[in-house]
Amino acid sequence: MAAWADAFTAIFGLIGLGWLLRQRMLPDATPWAAMEKLVFTVLLPALLVSSIGATDVRALPLGALAGTIWGTLLLGTALSVGLARMLHHNHATMTSVLQGGIRYNNLIAFAIAGAAQGSAGIALGGIATGLIVPCVQTIITVAFALGGDRRPHPLRVLRQILTNPLILACLAGLALSLLGGPPPGLNGLLRALAQGSLAVGLLCVGAALTPRALAAQPMTQFLTAVLKLLVMPAIATALALATGLAAAPAAVAILFIAQPTAPTAYVQARAMGGDAPLMATMITTQHIAAMATLPFWVWLLAR
Repeated sequence: MAAWADAFTAIFGLIGLGWLLRQRMLPDATPWAAMEKLVFTVLLPALLVSSIGATDVRALPLGALAGTIWGTLLLGTALSVGLARMLHHNHATMTSVLQGGIRYNNLIAFAIAGAAQGSAGIALGGIATGLIVPCVQTIITVAFALGGDRRPHPLRVLRQILTNPLILACLAGLALSLLGGPPPGLNGLLRALAQGSLAVGLLCVGAALTPRALAAQPMTQFLTAVLKLLVMPAIATALALATGLAAAPAAVAILFIAQPTAPTAYVQARAMGGDAPLMATMITTQHIAAMATLPFWVWLLAR
């Protein structure tokens, strides 16, 4: 359990430091927006390419892992849309509930997986991300497109999906894996960039937290957080058992699903016509709640 304790101390310490830096030293949003863009377009893709490319994906139980992850995400999508309809939300708010219900903070997930299982955890996390990100981004992109004023055009939706830097990174990592891994020169560059992604990304998570917005739509926040932090990992656990997934990939899959929603969901909501204020609030409340729920799932998986 010492590795888990070290992981949580580092993760939430960096998040707290990011919040403090935003409050005391860098109150302007401009540098933080630039760092978020750097993480999203360069550093995190480098981590994905490096981790997936260095893994022999043909030796992994991809069928059971994909069944667990994709089954959980599809059920989570249905539950998120159903929750939004039950609460009589409009389409913009529904997309924020959907993002809050199925997206995840891969920076925290990679930090925990790496601290607990070392390079094997990072590699399995890369494969899990390679299964999660394309599925989630496809669902989210289609959901936004279906609510626009114009009828969604299949080619436009496909272009939005295929220009997502995380999806491109997953595809590049898979290609390198099938070719035997990144070449020596590229491998060193990718690893150097990947090492910076976790620290810079977690600082940005802390800087994005907005405690003043906690009172907005409390019932929607609460039910979405319960769905994301408790129901979704419970579904993943049941599917992992049903598919006979081995312990190590099952633990990584469940931990990735159990993460709070992604801070970049706010940027996507603002850019694509979602309920951005509610999305920012969900990011805040889910990260606070995850301080209690993540140790629970870590304890449960450790047993």
